[in-house]
Amino acid sequence: MIIILFVVLGLGMGSFVNALVWRLRQQETGKKSKKYSILKGRSMCPDCKHQLGPKDLVPLLSWLTLRGRCRYCKKPIAWQYPAVELVTTSLFVGSYLWWPHDFNTLGAMQFGAWLICIVLFMALIVYDMRWMILPDKLVAILVFVIATQTLATAIITGNIGVIVTAFWGVICTAGLFYALFWVSDGKWIGGGDVKMAVGLGILIGGPLPAVMMLFLASLGGTFVAIPLLARGKAARDTKLPFGPFLIVATMVVYIFGAHIIDWYERLLFV
Repeated sequence: MIIILFVVLGLGMGSFVNALVWRLRQQETGKKSKKYSILKGRSMCPDCKHQLGPKDLVPLLSWLTLRGRCRYCKKPIAWQYPAVELVTTSLFVGSYLWWPHDFNTLGAMQFGAWLICIVLFMALIVYDMRWMILPDKLVAILVFVIATQTLATAIITGNIGVIVTAFWGVICTAGLFYALFWVSDGKWIGGGDVKMAVGLGILIGGPLPAVMMLFLASLGGTFVAIPLLARGKAARDTKLPFGPFLIVATMVVYIFGAHIIDWYERLLFV
């Protein structure tokens, strides 16, 4: 029953991510109408702008029954919509199954904050992949959620070390990114990545997890870039959004970081 609950919740939140990204994009491009409000706006077809009814908004099922086309204008509905819903659902269920903490009061609070982070992570990934931008609004909310959760953890446990660890995480991630941004005048890494790295550094905390996250993100970027270069679909100066790689690496380190470190230590000292 719990798994089913997270499946339903994940699908709903995935649908919300799609709506959030589209409405935020409209706002960022100067469209200030109330119909694009994130909280008050009604869902509509991106092409014909027809307001969607309840039967059009059932996550995944509506896309399948409509065969990937708008009910009203018949134009294709992008694969992004079901894909985001499925990925978000997988992350919700996977986080519950592999949660690295206990589900006591503190663990439940951390898990709730983590699910909020997943929603924000997915929105940032989609936005960055489509428009090569990490919106300040989403980044600010992410940093606020993570900082609040970290502060609450320190207060509940009475452990000031949580704050110290978060501080070093920020130094190792945002500090390094800012140095790269400053040296390259923004050519090597974007300002949005620097801002987001503040939240990511607080979340994973400590120099070792930060280094692991940066290594995995760089490795992922390399694995994507090399095939694109080999097939002529990218040039040496082609820009790839780095935000998604940072986010995926952060999720891996946050959930599996302790296991990865234990495995590496056993590998070294066997």
